[in-house]
Amino acid sequence: MKDKVKAYNNVLELIGNTPIIKLNSITNTFKGDFYAKVEAFNPGHSTKDRIALYIIEQAEKTGILKPGDTIVETTSGNTGFSIAMVSIVKGYDCILAVSSKSSQDKIDMLRSMGAKVYVCPAHVSADDPRSYYQVARRMHQEIKGSVYINQYFNQLNMDAHYRTTGPEIWEQTGGSITHLIACSGTGGTISGTARYLREQANKQGREIKIIGVDAYGSILKKYHETGEFDTKEIYPYRIEGLGKNLIPTATDFDVIDRFVKVSDEESAHTAREISKTEGLFVGYTSGAAMQAVKQLAAEGEFDENSRVVVVFPDHGSRYMSKIYSDEWMREQGFFDSKNIEEAQKIEYIK
Repeated sequence: MKDKVKAYNNVLELIGNTPIIKLNSITNTFKGDFYAKVEAFNPGHSTKDRIALYIIEQAEKTGILKPGDTIVETTSGNTGFSIAMVSIVKGYDCILAVSSKSSQDKIDMLRSMGAKVYVCPAHVSADDPRSYYQVARRMHQEIKGSVYINQYFNQLNMDAHYRTTGPEIWEQTGGSITHLIACSGTGGTISGTARYLREQANKQGREIKIIGVDAYGSILKKYHETGEFDTKEIYPYRIEGLGKNLIPTATDFDVIDRFVKVSDEESAHTAREISKTEGLFVGYTSGAAMQAVKQLAAEGEFDENSRVVVVFPDHGSRYMSKIYSDEWMREQGFFDSKNIEEAQKIEYIK
């Protein structure tokens, strides 16, 4: 009788094979066809499920990770959730150092998944002992039998996407993709995916345009263009999981053609617009990626033959206390005369 039950052995078997979905309303004035790679269809609701499972399983295969060990990581929230999920299924303890910029929704989710969470100040330098990089490193040093995932400097971050996200997009587009647009934080998603797509396109004797999305307040775009680490580029910004105040070695800058910078405010409104026009409830970085598409379309980047895939990294439920909170949007000064009606859709009947 058991043979007749069609069930997954555990939630980890659901990771990957996320759909691409055609964007219709939000792109109706743009030239070309636009598709979203919707990573919220992963069981942990983000693209980070891919690297969590792949890196942990590689550590098991090489004997670095053993039963009873503790997994330590630096995260803006999504990677931490994915690592906590994998740790539960595989029986590891999980300790996460999280930026205070992460939404309270994300922090609550991490605790709900059994992780020990250290919330660290966001606006300190990467080498400050209070930074989430240094706190995670210290936890790893102090805890015997711990493994530090270190996603920003782990080659396996790229490898996970080279082996999964890239092949999926190539197959789903029938090899016809002309542009890949993805946010860059650790850089693993865009780098690994781009490597695979570039290899396949080269076999056809053609090019694919790879465009990274960066935040104002981050150093990635200028570093890509000049090779200079310019601390003057660094200042506080609100988007989580996008941009950096250090140079992650998990980013292969050579496979990226250019970076586009997007603002906190426009990215927040664009995320809300995606939900209202496409019925896709997406996160802040998805809004950032789509905002980059808008800016590129205005520049004339696309034509009638363009087939564009934009990566939507996570789900909107992780931002209920931020971009989907009218109160938070007001506090940031993100509502003005053009969009204040967004906050006036609720009437209370007494």
